[in-house]
Amino acid sequence: MMRVCRGLVLFAVLALSLAGCALVPPEPVVTGPLTAPPPPPQPVAAQANGSIYQPTAYGNYPLFEDRRPRNVGDIVTVIIQERTNAAKNVETTTNRSGSASLGIDLAPDFLPESLGPKQNFDMSGGNDAEGEGSSSADNVFNGTLTTTVIGVLPNGNLQIAGEKQIAINRGSEYIRLSGVVDPRSITGSNTVSSTQVADARIEFRSKGTMDEVQTMGWLQRFFLNISPF
Repeated sequence: MMRVCRGLVLFAVLALSLAGCALVPPEPVVTGPLTAPPPPPQPVAAQANGSIYQPTAYGNYPLFEDRRPRNVGDIVTVIIQERTNAAKNVETTTNRSGSASLGIDLAPDFLPESLGPKQNFDMSGGNDAEGEGSSSADNVFNGTLTTTVIGVLPNGNLQIAGEKQIAINRGSEYIRLSGVVDPRSITGSNTVSSTQVADARIEFRSKGTMDEVQTMGWLQRFFLNISPF
């Protein structure tokens, strides 16, 4: 009885270990911070100079300057308009043929009778091979995501990153984006197209029942990884 219990415990531990090895989450595409850290509060000392614009006040901009983002923590709305379309066709045809013949018209007397003019033979062979393949992909991703400036490069370009999470009942999904934007490509309403984001990393994933349905079982994935076929 004790041996049976030990066997069951060992099997359970082994199954849990295999499940832990098989249930590996997918690697994230967007890495790094997803929002700008808040700046430390700075006390604003009022200056009795009679000026409306105080350069020490947080959030003030020059009088003749627009409100486009240019500092860490500013808001940039990215309009995601991604579409990829690729197609590839491959076709290969090979043909090879060969032949050989041997004829014996006269054989010396000391050779056996089995080796004579009757032993003529012809040989021929051929090899044909043909292969054809095609692949295509068509992906469309549209949406809107508001990001924040997490860094400013020496040339003035802005490093942006952001995340949006939506949870409905027992399912949830999130969109993450990071990249580099030229401030001159940002419109007056603080929007920019995703096609104008350099080093763009866009990630859309979901968690919940629908995601679990599309996932292969852990035991099946385990045997699939160790199978030589």
